[in-house]
Amino acid sequence: MADKDPSPAEDVAARAKELEEQAALPYKWTQTIGELDINFTVPGNMKSRDLVVDIKKLKLTAGIKGQDPIINGDLPHAILVDDSTWTLSTNADGTKTVEIHLDKVNKMEWWAHVVTGAPKIDVTKIQPENSKLSDLDGQTRGMVEKMMFDQRQKEQGLPTSDEQKKADILKKFQEQHPEMDFSKAKIS
Repeated sequence: MADKDPSPAEDVAARAKELEEQAALPYKWTQTIGELDINFTVPGNMKSRDLVVDIKKLKLTAGIKGQDPIINGDLPHAILVDDSTWTLSTNADGTKTVEIHLDKVNKMEWWAHVVTGAPKIDVTKIQPENSKLSDLDGQTRGMVEKMMFDQRQKEQGLPTSDEQKKADILKKFQEQHPEMDFSKAKIS
Protein backbone atom coordinates (compact mmCIF):
# COMPACT_ATOMS: atom_id res chain seq x y z
CA MET A 1 0.00 0.00 0.00
CA ALA A 2 1.42 3.38 -1.04
CA ASP A 3 1.97 6.11 1.52
CA LYS A 4 -0.50 8.94 1.22
CA ASP A 5 0.45 12.57 1.70
CA PRO A 6 -0.35 13.88 5.17
CA SER A 7 -3.34 16.17 5.52
CA PRO A 8 -2.66 19.84 6.33
CA ALA A 9 -3.70 19.16 9.95
CA GLU A 10 -1.30 16.20 10.18
CA ASP A 11 1.42 18.37 8.64
CA VAL A 12 0.87 21.10 11.25
CA ALA A 13 0.84 18.54 14.07
CA ALA A 14 4.07 16.93 12.82
CA ARG A 15 5.74 20.34 12.52
CA ALA A 16 4.61 21.32 16.05
CA LYS A 17 5.94 18.03 17.46
CA GLU A 18 9.25 18.57 15.64
CA LEU A 19 9.56 22.14 17.00
CA GLU A 20 8.75 20.92 20.53
CA GLU A 21 11.38 18.16 20.30
CA GLN A 22 14.01 20.56 18.97
CA ALA A 23 13.20 23.17 21.66
CA ALA A 24 13.71 20.51 24.37
CA LEU A 25 17.29 19.85 23.25
CA PRO A 26 19.99 21.37 25.50
CA TYR A 27 21.51 23.02 22.40
CA LYS A 28 20.34 24.90 19.32
CA TRP A 29 21.49 24.05 15.82
CA THR A 30 21.24 25.33 12.28
CA GLN A 31 22.63 24.08 9.00
CA THR A 32 23.32 25.00 5.44
CA ILE A 33 23.84 22.39 2.77
CA GLY A 34 27.60 22.44 3.50
CA GLU A 35 27.95 23.10 7.22
CA LEU A 36 26.30 22.77 10.59
CA ASP A 37 26.43 25.13 13.59
CA ILE A 38 25.57 24.15 17.16
CA ASN A 39 25.48 26.41 20.21
CA PHE A 40 24.64 26.16 23.87
CA THR A 41 24.90 28.48 26.87
CA VAL A 42 27.20 27.94 29.86
CA PRO A 43 27.69 30.02 33.04
CA GLY A 44 29.63 33.27 32.60
CA ASN A 45 32.52 32.18 34.83
CA MET A 46 33.48 29.37 32.40
CA LYS A 47 36.75 29.51 30.49
CA SER A 48 37.69 27.31 27.55
CA ARG A 49 39.82 25.13 29.84
CA ASP A 50 36.64 24.33 31.84
CA LEU A 51 35.01 22.80 28.76
CA VAL A 52 35.34 19.55 26.86
CA VAL A 53 34.76 19.82 23.11
CA ASP A 54 35.88 16.75 21.20
CA ILE A 55 35.21 16.89 17.45
CA LYS A 56 35.87 13.68 15.52
CA LYS A 57 34.99 12.63 11.97
CA LEU A 58 31.87 10.74 13.11
CA LYS A 59 31.47 11.70 16.80
CA LEU A 60 30.88 14.87 18.81
CA THR A 61 31.16 15.42 22.57
CA ALA A 62 30.76 18.84 24.18
CA GLY A 63 30.04 20.13 27.66
CA ILE A 64 31.50 21.26 30.97
CA LYS A 65 34.38 19.18 32.42
CA GLY A 66 33.26 16.91 35.25
CA GLN A 67 29.57 17.03 34.21
CA ASP A 68 27.48 14.98 31.80
CA PRO A 69 28.10 16.23 28.26
CA ILE A 70 25.50 18.63 26.81
CA ILE A 71 25.90 16.91 23.46
CA ASN A 72 27.40 13.47 23.03
CA GLY A 73 26.93 10.97 20.24
CA ASP A 74 27.68 9.69 16.80
CA LEU A 75 27.26 12.07 13.90
CA PRO A 76 24.90 10.82 11.18
CA HIS A 77 27.44 11.74 8.47
CA ALA A 78 31.16 12.47 8.26
CA ILE A 79 32.65 15.92 8.85
CA LEU A 80 35.97 17.53 7.93
CA VAL A 81 37.65 17.66 11.35
CA ASP A 82 40.43 20.07 10.29
CA ASP A 83 37.84 22.58 9.01
CA SER A 84 35.55 22.28 12.05
CA THR A 85 36.02 24.64 15.01
CA TRP A 86 34.56 25.84 18.28
CA THR A 87 34.58 29.15 20.16
CA LEU A 88 33.47 30.51 23.52
CA SER A 89 31.90 33.96 23.45
CA THR A 90 30.46 36.25 26.14
CA ASN A 91 26.79 37.26 26.00
CA ALA A 92 25.28 40.59 27.10
CA ASP A 93 23.52 38.90 30.05
CA GLY A 94 26.83 37.66 31.53
CA THR A 95 26.49 34.05 30.32
CA LYS A 96 28.70 32.53 27.66
CA THR A 97 27.91 30.62 24.48
CA VAL A 98 29.82 27.67 23.09
CA GLU A 99 29.60 27.77 19.30
CA ILE A 100 30.60 24.65 17.37
CA HIS A 101 31.02 24.78 13.61
CA LEU A 102 31.08 21.48 11.69
CA ASP A 103 32.12 21.36 8.04
CA LYS A 104 30.26 18.53 6.25
CA VAL A 105 32.15 16.12 3.99
CA ASN A 106 29.10 15.71 1.74
CA LYS A 107 28.08 19.26 0.89
CA MET A 108 24.96 18.10 -0.94
CA GLU A 109 23.10 16.54 1.98
CA TRP A 110 20.84 17.86 4.74
CA TRP A 111 21.17 16.33 8.19
CA ALA A 112 18.02 15.17 10.02
CA HIS A 113 19.77 15.57 13.41
CA VAL A 114 23.16 16.50 14.91
CA VAL A 115 23.77 13.20 16.69
CA THR A 116 22.05 9.90 15.92
CA GLY A 117 20.25 9.67 19.28
CA ALA A 118 18.58 13.10 18.95
CA PRO A 119 15.08 13.72 17.55
CA LYS A 120 15.01 14.11 13.77
CA ILE A 121 13.71 16.98 11.67
CA ASP A 122 11.93 16.45 8.34
CA VAL A 123 14.63 17.38 5.84
CA THR A 124 12.08 17.39 3.00
CA LYS A 125 10.58 20.56 4.53
CA ILE A 126 13.87 22.49 4.45
CA GLN A 127 13.74 25.53 2.21
CA PRO A 128 17.33 26.46 1.44
CA GLU A 129 18.42 30.02 0.85
CA ASN A 130 19.06 30.91 -2.74
CA SER A 131 22.71 30.40 -3.46
CA LYS A 132 24.91 32.36 -5.82
CA LEU A 133 26.82 30.67 -8.63
CA SER A 134 29.98 32.10 -7.08
CA ASP A 135 29.30 30.01 -3.92
CA LEU A 136 29.61 26.77 -5.88
CA ASP A 137 32.81 24.84 -6.53
CA GLY A 138 34.19 25.00 -10.08
CA GLN A 139 32.83 21.68 -11.34
CA THR A 140 29.32 22.22 -9.92
CA ARG A 141 29.26 25.79 -11.18
CA GLY A 142 30.21 24.65 -14.70
CA MET A 143 27.46 22.03 -14.65
CA VAL A 144 24.83 24.55 -13.47
CA GLU A 145 25.91 27.13 -16.07
CA LYS A 146 25.69 24.48 -18.83
CA MET A 147 22.19 23.49 -17.64
CA MET A 148 21.11 27.15 -17.62
CA PHE A 149 22.52 27.68 -21.14
CA ASP A 150 20.79 24.55 -22.44
CA GLN A 151 17.49 25.65 -20.88
CA ARG A 152 17.72 29.07 -22.56
CA GLN A 153 18.58 27.40 -25.87
CA LYS A 154 15.56 25.05 -25.62
CA GLU A 155 13.25 27.96 -24.79
CA GLN A 156 14.44 29.73 -27.95
CA GLY A 157 14.12 26.58 -30.08
CA LEU A 158 17.89 26.43 -30.56
CA PRO A 159 20.16 23.39 -30.14
CA THR A 160 21.51 22.56 -26.69
CA SER A 161 25.28 22.45 -26.11
CA ASP A 162 25.34 18.66 -26.63
CA GLU A 163 23.25 18.90 -29.82
CA GLN A 164 25.48 21.69 -31.11
CA LYS A 165 28.58 19.62 -30.34
CA LYS A 166 27.19 16.66 -32.33
CA ALA A 167 26.29 18.95 -35.25
CA ASP A 168 29.81 20.45 -35.23
CA ILE A 169 31.41 16.98 -35.25
CA LEU A 170 29.18 15.90 -38.16
CA LYS A 171 29.93 19.09 -40.09
CA LYS A 172 33.68 18.59 -39.57
CA PHE A 173 33.39 14.96 -40.71
CA GLN A 174 31.45 16.03 -43.83
CA GLU A 175 34.12 18.61 -44.68
CA GLN A 176 36.84 15.97 -44.28
CA HIS A 177 34.91 13.49 -46.49
CA PRO A 178 33.27 15.45 -49.36
CA GLU A 179 33.03 12.23 -51.40
CA MET A 180 30.37 10.82 -49.05
CA ASP A 181 26.66 11.59 -49.59
CA PHE A 182 24.89 12.60 -46.36
CA SER A 183 21.64 13.77 -48.02
CA LYS A 184 19.64 10.74 -46.78
CA ALA A 185 21.37 10.42 -43.38
CA LYS A 186 19.19 10.60 -40.28
CA ILE A 187 21.08 12.00 -37.32
CA SER A 188 19.55 11.82 -33.84
